[in-house]
Amino acid sequence: MDQSIYLITLIATALVLFAAFSSLIAFRFGAPLLLVFLGIGLAAGTDGLGLDFDNASLAFFVGSLALAVILFDSGFGTSLATLRNAAAPAVVLATFGVVLTAGLVGIATYFIAGFNWLESFLLGATIASTDAAAVFFLLRVGNISVRDKVRSTLEVESGSNDPIAIFLTLSLISLIASGAEVEPGDLAADIALGFLQQMGIGLTAGLAGGYMIVRLVTRLNLDRGLLPIFVLALSLLVFALAGALGGSGFIAVYVAGIVAGNAQLRSTAMLKRFQDGMTWLAQIIMFLVLGLLATPSQFTDIALPAVLIGLFLIFVARPLAVTICLLPFHFTRAETAFISWVGLRGAVSVLLAILPMIDELDQGRTIFNIVFIMVLVSLLVQGWSVAPLARRLGLVVPARIGPVDKVELELPGSARHELLAYRVVAGSPVERGQRIPRWARPSLVVRDGRSMAYQYAGRLMAGDRVYIFVPDRYPVLLDRLFASPAAVDPEDAEFFGAFALDPSRPAADIEAAYALGLSEEDQALTIAEFVRKRLGGRAEYGDRLALGEIELIVRDVDDEGRITGIGLSVDPPARPAEVPVFLSIGEALSWLWNFLMELRRRKKKTVEAEEAAGEPVQE
Repeated sequence: MDQSIYLITLIATALVLFAAFSSLIAFRFGAPLLLVFLGIGLAAGTDGLGLDFDNASLAFFVGSLALAVILFDSGFGTSLATLRNAAAPAVVLATFGVVLTAGLVGIATYFIAGFNWLESFLLGATIASTDAAAVFFLLRVGNISVRDKVRSTLEVESGSNDPIAIFLTLSLISLIASGAEVEPGDLAADIALGFLQQMGIGLTAGLAGGYMIVRLVTRLNLDRGLLPIFVLALSLLVFALAGALGGSGFIAVYVAGIVAGNAQLRSTAMLKRFQDGMTWLAQIIMFLVLGLLATPSQFTDIALPAVLIGLFLIFVARPLAVTICLLPFHFTRAETAFISWVGLRGAVSVLLAILPMIDELDQGRTIFNIVFIMVLVSLLVQGWSVAPLARRLGLVVPARIGPVDKVELELPGSARHELLAYRVVAGSPVERGQRIPRWARPSLVVRDGRSMAYQYAGRLMAGDRVYIFVPDRYPVLLDRLFASPAAVDPEDAEFFGAFALDPSRPAADIEAAYALGLSEEDQALTIAEFVRKRLGGRAEYGDRLALGEIELIVRDVDDEGRITGIGLSVDPPARPAEVPVFLSIGEALSWLWNFLMELRRRKKKTVEAEEAAGEPVQE
């Protein structure tokens, strides 16, 4: 028997196991885990342990399937509330923002790397979209707690901005390969029509596919072990079918995940656990394969231009594009800066950079190497600094509740209901004596290994296990009763203000106390209504409203967005200054123009020097 199959299996599983083990080190030291996975692939490749992997088509195929798995899980965990919060700004960033970023990076590439214009814009297109795997990992696994609107915008943008980048890349590759001259207006029209086709078919296939997944899971009585495999296969079917019809498979599988994840399927807890595991495996395999495909020994000649273009993308192109796109949506300067900074590049960019190699373009390998280095720069510079920057900009919001020790149990025939097992922790509301609502009377209490009915258990004690059978829309309300006290960092001690106000009191009360100059119309409102009005009609947990020498802080909101808690800070301490971490639009444009003109002057001097020395001039 051929022993190669065992050798390949041994090497592949060893790499996956080492990558999984390295996550412990990454979490311990705060390293970007996706960077660790890429590094392991590089170390095992041609210039490391000597594994020779140079199959660009296979790498693209494996990476695309892995990304489809990641996007389905990302959509499955995206609530409709998240979409409502961020749909408009995220769509603008995912379309116009991607085009603008690609154009700016293309211009910089032309002057820095010496490519022609089409090749420069091709490189810009490959690197223009943010990476869903990197963004979701940093925000969800990294436990970075920022305002819902900011988090939602980043998540939805990263999950939906691939189609325009993919279509730009494919259009430019086709144009370069054909060698035909196309009028800019015709090219723009073709790209716009192609994008509408990709997005339209992708959205339609995603909605239909998500509905199909929900109906089949609801109607078919599949074995519990088969159910998650069945759902995963259906999601890949949606991805493949949308792509075969000329649409975006990535947007289709993301939308299908949103539809399925918000449909309250049976066995949702089991599906989430399975998909979490598959997403981790997909990320490990994808980044290992992309790392193996790269050849670090080829980086020497293009390292400096690649780093310069990467820094240009991080500090100029992305912030400029984000600032322009978010102008109509009233984000603060700090929020705009944070959204700009969390636009990480990752596997999507590297996958798109493989396409010029597959089509055997002259600069295909060079484009791939430059994009790979840019991704490394993005993960190194941005991946390490997301949490510190969020704190520096004053965007970190203290946790609403502490950790909850809960197990969700699946029962046959329990559609629309869940059996929850909570462990009572010291300091939680129920441990302090707060009663559990009638609609959630516990079925069983286990104390010191003995089981008893709730009515005979007396007051709940720390360490008790409480089993509650409830409709599936209520667990969020119960979590607050069983949560441990939220740990508030000393730096956040003044976050919610020194005083608590009754949101139902009239705003005239604070006018009488602090002479804020409120109009009679505003004074007639309740404090909650007044705050919502000043915040644009919608309030979020952690929102702040400055009024002269006081500041009103939204301490809590209910599931319908009504303000249920307000704090007041008198003469509040200065918030972290909204320093110009990123360039303003005018400064960025001025800097960009001067930078490109300086490159042009230097290039002209080099050409003149070569002509004076009688050396051939390279175009």
